[in-house]
Amino acid sequence: MQSSSNLFPVALVSAERRGDLSEDVYLIKANNSLDFTTELAVTRLGLCDTRAERGPADRGPADRGPAVVLLHGAFANRRFWYSPKGLGLGPALVRAGFDVWIAEMRGHGLSPRNQGYASNQVDDYARYDVPAINAFVTEMNGQRPHWVGHSLGGTTLAVALGLGSLTEQHIASAALFGSQVSRRYGALRLPPLNWLVRVLLRRFDHISGRRFKRGPEDEPMGVAVEWLRWQRRPGSWWAGLASNQVPLLAVAGAGDEQDPAWACRALFEQAGGELRRFVELGCEAGYSRDFGHVEMLVGEAAEREVWPLLLRWLQEAQAQGVSHKSHAA
Repeated sequence: MQSSSNLFPVALVSAERRGDLSEDVYLIKANNSLDFTTELAVTRLGLCDTRAERGPADRGPADRGPAVVLLHGAFANRRFWYSPKGLGLGPALVRAGFDVWIAEMRGHGLSPRNQGYASNQVDDYARYDVPAINAFVTEMNGQRPHWVGHSLGGTTLAVALGLGSLTEQHIASAALFGSQVSRRYGALRLPPLNWLVRVLLRRFDHISGRRFKRGPEDEPMGVAVEWLRWQRRPGSWWAGLASNQVPLLAVAGAGDEQDPAWACRALFEQAGGELRRFVELGCEAGYSRDFGHVEMLVGEAAEREVWPLLLRWLQEAQAQGVSHKSHAA
């Protein structure tokens, strides 16, 4: 089978039409990490083309708007961003003129579990998977993508920025929703207890999202162990985040008890760059409610109040990128 990419093997595994949307699912095998069994599913959403039987898969970069990559959080998959009925932030961005790509991390959704699934970490996502997805989307679209991450997805983007896996040369902007690493849990900061819990957790492969009512997906135990290390101190990426110049939007929910606003702000303030913006979604800031962790992006209130905020940010960041490109030329 011919690859859909000139960079590495990519298979188009399905192409469906859902109402006015096209849904093309690609499976990337970048072979850029030590685990060569890793494959990543990326779904492209587009508007169906009604002109002369020309299908969405036939469109070239000139036919597409700015690229946006959406990255889910823990225990989630692509359905966080859109439903089979075509509802959600993903379809809204498509209808606003963006070329939308939805990534699924190792073992989530349509991405199969790799051989070393139990040991997967955010560092793997940020160091290997996100850059591969970014390279493929850039190849297909012809422009630097914007990235939007929720919860652990946003944290993954922050780690990639800190490691230098994503820089202003690779992406147009990053938007983090409900993402942080500064919240600490009491005694877990103590080295002996922290070490003991990590040792005990390594006996298991994963944490069940359904069993613990956290979401439809499981999380590899490696992510949990990594999070415990962050309870003592973030990784080396934290210092590197300060030198990254990618335009950054950080959004926190005033009613988010899982990833509180103060912790999201700490991550934001660690980042560098000239174009940065922090928004707290709460009544004090003029919003209709103190938004929670999920409802900041899902539901009617998010559609009315938060999606337009993101749309304005993407348009502003896109305009700045075009302006800088023109000045450089």
